[in-house]
Amino acid sequence: MENRTKVTEFILLGLTSAPELQVALFIMITLIYLINVVGNLGMIILILLDSRLHTPMYFFLGNLSLADFCYSSAVTPTVMAGLILGNCKISYNACVAQAFLFGGFASVENLFLAAMAYDCYAAVCKPLHYTTNMTTRVCVCLAAGCYLGGFLNVSIHVGESFSLSFCKSNVVHHFFCDVPAVMALSCSDRHVNELVLVYVASFNVLFALLIILVSYLFIFITILKMRSVAGYQKALSTCASHLTAVSIFYGTIIFMYLQPSSSHSMDTDKFASVFYTMVIPMLNPVVYSLRNKEVKSAFKKRMCFLQYVLCLLSKIGSVYAYDLISEFSVLVHWSMCYTRSMIIWKLPPNLEL
Repeated sequence: MENRTKVTEFILLGLTSAPELQVALFIMITLIYLINVVGNLGMIILILLDSRLHTPMYFFLGNLSLADFCYSSAVTPTVMAGLILGNCKISYNACVAQAFLFGGFASVENLFLAAMAYDCYAAVCKPLHYTTNMTTRVCVCLAAGCYLGGFLNVSIHVGESFSLSFCKSNVVHHFFCDVPAVMALSCSDRHVNELVLVYVASFNVLFALLIILVSYLFIFITILKMRSVAGYQKALSTCASHLTAVSIFYGTIIFMYLQPSSSHSMDTDKFASVFYTMVIPMLNPVVYSLRNKEVKSAFKKRMCFLQYVLCLLSKIGSVYAYDLISEFSVLVHWSMCYTRSMIIWKLPPNLEL
């Protein structure tokens, strides 16, 4: 404990130390983050406002968008600050908080992808029992389980990482406080902690992947038995969007975490981390809504309503401006008449204007 308290802050090296790349990377990451914020928060607001999207599928999609927004927001502002300032300093407690929030919401997303796979299974394989199987209570319980399991998982990760002693260096070779990058700075034996990290992460990832694979096994069997071409195409289209997100997310996670730290470099980790901290949260709303007719219809409806409101406000503004100009002209006229009358009243009787 005494050694660990010697480190009160960490220095994040950031994405790159090349000055000629920092401005371009800052602009690119800022645009990615803006698209991420607009896409994910827009998806949440759209689902909340449109009653046609109040279904289990969009309930999970809204929570997935929330997880994407939160774990990306835990990291991206730090990256942007590092590109402007160079090496970014972060306090010990802030580093713990960042690792906890990022890992927590990333773990929540992992479990929500599994819950969405089960929802697809219930919709495709048991359509007649879908409304009775996926009730509001079941959806809320699944969502609560995802949040509870995700933050329980990250509590073990962060606890194992920051219980180590940090007495040699405080320079993190990463652009945020990622658990493997922080553990690499420890001056104590971290072999057991790394094993715990790998085993716990493996269990969570493989548990979610098992649910996804089993769900899609039954889905594909059901699809192959379908005689309707329209139903076949609709089910396959729904599965393709989810499988794309699953492949990108789990491919990066397996590459990053399910191997010992000695088998890969931190430079490779940094560039791989860009995908799951910034690119994946930006792509998920696009992947899930690009071929979804209900989302596009709801979006067009809200845009038409917004256009109507803006048009109405512009008309009200123009009428108000016209009335204001009219009142101002009347006021100026009466002011001039009053000034003229006062001048005439003060003039001598033998003078005229």
